[in-house]
Amino acid sequence: MPDKSDPVSNLGRSSLFSRLSQTVARYAGKPATTFIALAIILVWAASGPIFGFNDTWQLVINTSTTIVTFLMVFIIQNSQNRDTAAMQIKLDELLFKLEGAREELMDLEELDEEKLATIRDDYERRAAKARSRWNCSVPGIT
Repeated sequence: MPDKSDPVSNLGRSSLFSRLSQTVARYAGKPATTFIALAIILVWAASGPIFGFNDTWQLVINTSTTIVTFLMVFIIQNSQNRDTAAMQIKLDELLFKLEGAREELMDLEELDEEKLATIRDDYERRAAKARSRWNCSVPGIT
């Protein structure tokens, strides 16, 4: 019987929009899609003399590219948001399970920029200190 208190035990299917945006983002990133877009532009450019390079001919490509760009921004952002959230959850799980890890670091993405900068500065100091110790203890490293 699945554990009802564990949100991972009953994930189910993702929403239609999530599935659609994942599929579109996956196909948009393929080389074949780039070649299809290039082919469409070449066909449009080659049709210029047929239509006399008129305003309607130009409006077709301008409107098409504007609509595609507008929609792709939201689809790609949704896909990236889900990827980032999934990565954060996986990192939080590692911090939670790793003995000696600082569990208070698990939701850093929720902090504001100033607090993140303070924590980053602390880790940069720790890294510099560790490098200086390492350089001193390894012969031949300067």
